[in-house]
Amino acid sequence: MNTLGIVTIGQAPRDDIVALFAAQAPPGTKVVLRGALDGLSDEEVDALPPLNGADTLYTRLRGGRDVKISKQAVIARSPAALARLRADGCDAIVYACTGEFPPMEGDAGVLFPSRVLSGIAEGLLPRGRLGLLVPFAEQGEKLATKWARNGVDVIVEALVPSASPEVATAVARRLAATRPDLVALDCMSYAPPIKTAVKAEVKVPTLLAITATGRVLRELLDDG
Repeated sequence: MNTLGIVTIGQAPRDDIVALFAAQAPPGTKVVLRGALDGLSDEEVDALPPLNGADTLYTRLRGGRDVKISKQAVIARSPAALARLRADGCDAIVYACTGEFPPMEGDAGVLFPSRVLSGIAEGLLPRGRLGLLVPFAEQGEKLATKWARNGVDVIVEALVPSASPEVATAVARRLAATRPDLVALDCMSYAPPIKTAVKAEVKVPTLLAITATGRVLRELLDDG
């Protein structure tokens, strides 16, 4: 039986993330999730606010609270979470965040969803207009720069992953008015119902980070 390790930038448990990855993994795969913020109280988490837009990450804490957290604080705590998954004997490990991260201790062979999404987007959209959904407006400039490349215009809209389908539909309508050729949901906390609501409005291929990454992991873990 394979064991899949997941690092979340928030806290365990995250049954929603575990369930989505388990659905993509080969049958019988054991899924173990560790959080970069495990062991911290709410007060300690609140003491790690982002320094600016470029330092802003979105995550959901134990109990379901949405927070903005400092990316640098997450980077500092991630090697310990990776080490715990190595000790768990994981056959594959995914770092469940779509942000770009510098080399970290223990990250050899770890799958980073940002690389999966960018690779798919480059293959599907060599030129044209990319619609990008991000959790917070203050992330827009930084993430638009991350996705920008020659021949591709990036249009950004902000949508908190915990938003209702009705709110997602309203945001998607604004995005649809810009006539994107492809849409990417740039956060691991976006779930399939959000993708469904968005795609119904934009009517173009729409990339969901967690399922796209899950399908790559299935390829890594599947013996067939």
